[in-house]
Amino acid sequence: MSERPAPGALSHIRVLDLSRVLAGPWASQTLGDLGAEVIKIERPEHGDDTRRWGPPFLKDREGEDTRDSAYYLCANRNKKSVAVDFTRAAGQALVREMARRCDVVIENFKVGSLAQYGLDHASLQAVNPRLVYCSITGFGQTGPYAERAGYDFLMQGMGGLMSITGRADGEEGAGPVKVGVALTDILTGLYASTAILAALQSRDLTGVGQHIDLALLDVQVACLANQGMNHLYGGSPRRMGNAHPNTVPYQDFQTQDGFMILAIGNDGQFGSFCRAVGRAEWADDDRFRTNADRIANRGLLIALMRDITVTRSTSDWIALFEQVGVPCGPINTIAEVFADPQVQARGTRIHMTHPVAGEIPLVASPVRLSQTPVQYRHAPPLLGQDTRDVLGELMGMAPEAIAELMQQGVVA
Repeated sequence: MSERPAPGALSHIRVLDLSRVLAGPWASQTLGDLGAEVIKIERPEHGDDTRRWGPPFLKDREGEDTRDSAYYLCANRNKKSVAVDFTRAAGQALVREMARRCDVVIENFKVGSLAQYGLDHASLQAVNPRLVYCSITGFGQTGPYAERAGYDFLMQGMGGLMSITGRADGEEGAGPVKVGVALTDILTGLYASTAILAALQSRDLTGVGQHIDLALLDVQVACLANQGMNHLYGGSPRRMGNAHPNTVPYQDFQTQDGFMILAIGNDGQFGSFCRAVGRAEWADDDRFRTNADRIANRGLLIALMRDITVTRSTSDWIALFEQVGVPCGPINTIAEVFADPQVQARGTRIHMTHPVAGEIPLVASPVRLSQTPVQYRHAPPLLGQDTRDVLGELMGMAPEAIAELMQQGVVA
């Protein structure tokens, strides 16, 4: 007899997810991976905007495109989809009743827009004082930009990230560049899940929920990290390509057959590098002895190193540097990432059973918990896949009542 899996760390928590696109869904998927029951509320017929953000689209068992994009699949596993039109009074009443039975609400509508439906924080707190209500917006609930819509690309620009991403001024191809994934959205989703867990912990002590006000712009500014502090302490952050503003050498280098990364973070590693490439004298050179020296003479050192790195292949350099403890690695394509033996050994690619497509690949959660491991219970759902079950089991509605709502177009 096989052992039943341990319940997830959040298996006692129920989340009502009114969000769509990425930041909110990333937060709710994180909570779902940790065991929470997540009920995703979607518009009938249309659903989450990202369902149609393709190609590529998920293919069914016959190899035909479905209505769900790969983008949608990345942020919506471990959820139940309930299609409700809450622009109608009956739909609003349903969502309010669900909120009464939930621990968390996540929403990412424009500031104030849910109040007209009675689904804002004040309205739902009155229904359920223990509710943790997380609002994700572009600019937050206050301030001169609060009414504006916010998008990841805008935040990467407005929040300073693009000013330090891209080739340096004066180099070929210079100019601001966004990160290749919607990183501000992802980081906001992670901050949201952390804040929700903190609010739940507080609720356990006080018995009262609270409102979480998360803004994409706030998150992007916070995640400038060392570059934000460099500015506050008199530095001048700027685009530097793949170079690091605070440590040298820490960037890409051309090799005989491509490129590699050297991430040398201290003087000891630099000495090991120098000895490995036959330039032991560099470690004692007054121009390069300390990190501060290397930053002051960055251009000279990098030019000398590039003359050497082009003499061998990437794999030869990596084999050499790994032996002497010099941090290094290749610049992989996405295909090479999933073929990497370390990535495979960590189980980063998983498979789940989808009701239309059969077995589908997904990217695993990076969280590894020894006692309450992540469980992959539900593949990303079809639109409205769980409407009948949730209304029947959670709300206690009779099949006839559900059928009537469906006939009216309130749910689907």
